Amino acid sequence: MTDQDLLNSSVQYIKGVGPKRLELLSRLGIQTVRDLLYLVPRRYEDRSRLNPISHVIAGRFETIKGNILAKGKRRVKGGLWILQVAVGDDTGVVHAVWFNQPYLADKFTAGCEVILYGKVQLYGKKLQIQNPEYELLEGDETDLIHLGKIVPIYPLTENLNQRFLRTIIKHTLDTQLDHLSEQIPADIARRHCLIGLKEALLNIHFPASMQLQQEAYRRLVFDEFFLFQLAIAVKKARAAHLKGIAHTANGPAFTRFIQKLPFSLTGAQSRVVREVQNDMSAPRPMNRLIQGDVGCGKTVVAVAALLTAVDGGYQGALMAPTEVLAEQHYRNFRKLAGNLPVRFALLSGEKKKNARAELLADLKEGKIDILIGTHALIEEGVAFKRLGIAVIDEQHKFGVAQRALLKGKGETPDVLVMTATPIPRTLSLTVYGDLDVSVIDELPPGRQKVHTYWIGKNKLADAYGFIRKQIAGGRQAYIIYPVIDESVSGELKAAVKMAEHLQKTFFKDIAVGLVHGRLKSDQREEIMRGFYRNDIKVLISTTVIEVGIDVANATVMLVENAERFGLAQLHQLRGRIARSNYMAYCILEGNPKTEEGVRRLRIMKETADGFRIAEEDLAIRGPGEFFGERQHGMPDIKIGNIVADFGIMQAARAEAEEILNREDLKTSEDLEPLRKTFRERFRGKFNLISVG
Repeated sequence: MTDQDLLNSSVQYIKGVGPKRLELLSRLGIQTVRDLLYLVPRRYEDRSRLNPISHVIAGRFETIKGNILAKGKRRVKGGLWILQVAVGDDTGVVHAVWFNQPYLADKFTAGCEVILYGKVQLYGKKLQIQNPEYELLEGDETDLIHLGKIVPIYPLTENLNQRFLRTIIKHTLDTQLDHLSEQIPADIARRHCLIGLKEALLNIHFPASMQLQQEAYRRLVFDEFFLFQLAIAVKKARAAHLKGIAHTANGPAFTRFIQKLPFSLTGAQSRVVREVQNDMSAPRPMNRLIQGDVGCGKTVVAVAALLTAVDGGYQGALMAPTEVLAEQHYRNFRKLAGNLPVRFALLSGEKKKNARAELLADLKEGKIDILIGTHALIEEGVAFKRLGIAVIDEQHKFGVAQRALLKGKGETPDVLVMTATPIPRTLSLTVYGDLDVSVIDELPPGRQKVHTYWIGKNKLADAYGFIRKQIAGGRQAYIIYPVIDESVSGELKAAVKMAEHLQKTFFKDIAVGLVHGRLKSDQREEIMRGFYRNDIKVLISTTVIEVGIDVANATVMLVENAERFGLAQLHQLRGRIARSNYMAYCILEGNPKTEEGVRRLRIMKETADGFRIAEEDLAIRGPGEFFGERQHGMPDIKIGNIVADFGIMQAARAEAEEILNREDLKTSEDLEPLRKTFRERFRGKFNLISVG
């Protein structure tokens, strides 16, 4: 068995791991020996210097070691269980308290040693730690890795404990570490003063000092980022060598479209249209991302790109994540390009059988030039005669496999992906590092600034009154709720119930409409048509209107329970207003109970800059959800943090690009370990990661 085979073997065969524990470990993403070695601790405790209980300080997080003296549990008013465990050493006593976890009582036995970690508080004269992390110390045989030194604290899942993880990881390091070979070339490691891989793995788990732990972390993060950036560079290089369609720029439909627009393109729109046409004219497939803030005019650029393909005898497809947005695009096409000899159609999931069959037959015969739709576009039976470009709007709403299916409807068509969620630079170097990026950083003239306010529930009546005044002045309004019906959460107001309540009370003489994701397409379309015509004055909705709705007359956006929405969502919702010359107002009603929730609403009040909001959103949520195979076909970033470790990412990117340009890339013996690691890590991935 080769070293690679050993490292890729099931963790089940490690001493102490059987089928049951294998299932538990899999919840932590641990399937193989390698996975176990790369399970990075989430924090460390310096158990070489544990404070006596009498020396701990209230208000600080402390690690305490003592003996269990007594325990007791009781049920209080409201049915809440309280478990209290007294832990003492030679100097004092601290009380560990858990709420609504009575089953923990069975774990604590008087006389046993326990380690507690948590925030110490003073209640009267008693020291107390609420809901502390705990670890029971059993026996002496493995105490050398659990006590008396810097001890790793790992992420856990139910029925796994720290002692078990430490024990099997120590055993694995002792028996398997010699099977590891260096992944990156020695000259790169020297340039960046990186410690060896084996030393890094030893010190990430059982560091001799926190300085060595930091060096170990830096080495492992560099390796992870380097392989990630190398994959992106390979992906981009492969795409550059594909043969694509060389479209002709400035054809008749495109030219007439630009000439007949009822407005002038902004400078940013004109620049991006040129960038897109330059790509489409080249004999390689376009793979471009257009990003821009809400209301910047990406749709016009998309129409221009689609018409460029049509001018050369090709078809175009535009895929949107929701029926509402697809219908919006279809309406915009009719408005912007309805006077052109271009045949376009809308394909929705709810299209009637006969009409759908007729549409698909026309598409296959080439009688439809541009098809707009949702996921319905990638279903079996949807066949284009000559697909030349695929446009994907709000691309982050789709998985990578879905984007690949749309691209697969043609032979190396151009791909244009669009997002109204501004992407922080830190992300553009990672997830989108293989794409050519265009930024529309200019809003059309005349757009008003949105005045944003944050209110409490006690001011809601005033907000409804303000909406009435706006409607009396001829305007319209949105009211947004996070859930559709009451059954979802008793604490939250629900759109259905509130629509009925508001129609009977504050807006009894005003036309109110309700739209949400459970409505059928024709029902939703009828309500939206009423709102577009100004027959409906107040549109109550969930986030189904987050993207794509463009009603210039709507000037007020009230979001209730705003703390339940993410920053990106709130920014998108706010973008539905201020789409005209009228003054616009966004009112956020919320009572956030966390520091993060408060920070989100404050940021919304302070700025309308989508890029700053995106950076703040990334800083609050972290990079986790931006990664994952569903979105881009790459492995997760498991160790590094692309925000905190951005400097390492930049260094790794530079080295990855440099090594890909080496003439001896495929033949050098020095690079064989890297080639083996790369093949192993990305085997079977490139059929997906070739899609932007």
